[in-house]
Amino acid sequence: MPLTDTAIKKAKPGPKPVKLSDGQGLYLLVTETGSKLWRWKYRVDGKEKVMALGAYPDVGLAQARDAMGDARKLQASGADPMVRRKADKVARKLSAENSFAAVARLWWAHWKATRSDSHTAYVIRRLEADVFPAIGTRPVDAIEAPELVAMVKAIAERGALDIAKRALQTTGQVFRYAIAHGKAKRNPAADIKPGDILPARKKVNYARLDTKELPELLRHIESYQGAAVTRLAIKLMALTFVRTSELIGARWEEFDLDAKRWDIPAERMKMKTPHIVPLSAQAVNILKALHLISGHSPMVFPGERDHSKPMSNNTILGALARMGYKGRMTGHGFRGIASTLLHEMGFNHAHIELQLAHQERDAVSAAYNHATYLRERAKMMQQWADYLDNCTTGKVLTFKRKAA
Repeated sequence: MPLTDTAIKKAKPGPKPVKLSDGQGLYLLVTETGSKLWRWKYRVDGKEKVMALGAYPDVGLAQARDAMGDARKLQASGADPMVRRKADKVARKLSAENSFAAVARLWWAHWKATRSDSHTAYVIRRLEADVFPAIGTRPVDAIEAPELVAMVKAIAERGALDIAKRALQTTGQVFRYAIAHGKAKRNPAADIKPGDILPARKKVNYARLDTKELPELLRHIESYQGAAVTRLAIKLMALTFVRTSELIGARWEEFDLDAKRWDIPAERMKMKTPHIVPLSAQAVNILKALHLISGHSPMVFPGERDHSKPMSNNTILGALARMGYKGRMTGHGFRGIASTLLHEMGFNHAHIELQLAHQERDAVSAAYNHATYLRERAKMMQQWADYLDNCTTGKVLTFKRKAA
């Protein structure tokens, strides 16, 4: 007589195990301790075997019957259901070990040895957020180019074109690692160029004030009533005219205040080569004031909630908006203003471009170019700081263009 849920619930343990039959070899084994275990008895080559199908109530009566039905189909095809289950388990284990996510983590552990902690943490976060949800569980040797295209397009659709491009580049590195270690035979990312699937990026013209409006802006910054660290961040940006990401990601270990020098590592630069910022006396004073505020953190400009991470890249933009410059000025705008005025002051174009970190640098010359004209650039940065002081106090000097 087939079992019922009521009969299963009422079954009580005895002094020894009790078998409650459901038919066709399926039965419920009630142990002395009260456990209720599904078992299926079958024969292969005349030999009796017993297959475990789970425990009640995690596996209900209907589920147990379905599991038995699947096993009987395998048996009818000539396979041993228990042998097949073990083989499937091994296959799943191998598949998990060779999944894209598993191989990517092996690549990351190998790749991060010579990179900074902040950069390696960023890369694994991006993999976990953007790549693994799309292809992480797929066997690395089974992934095809269309899957990567779908992944990249999904990232781009939320407006993150740079992240989409980097995701494709990083997956390509993972596939190369997989090939080198015998886990894959080809790199499907090599079949795709970002330009084939991503929309062309329009040139961004960052909002910036006319140079004649600079003195008023500097006075507004001096009287800014928001957070002191934000006001000092904007002042340091005006003095150094680095990119916003380079400023907010600054770490105290990058500064030598005695030498009046800021060394930004290659991984934090757009050009991926080191950059030196000679510090004016005014910039050093700002950094000393900042150290009283954020010296407890590795970050010069720590986030409000997590001091191990930098402030938001919208902090400076928001402060400028509160000063009345929404849509008229950005943090990046200080770079354009500095470039225009320094050229008008007659400083050497090459010195200005190097200080803006605009110059294209190949791998061979990168180690040398970032320190080129350092003495001249230091003089230029001090004169720039003095000029900003004069703008703030209303003593703006008129410069005649020097000979090149």
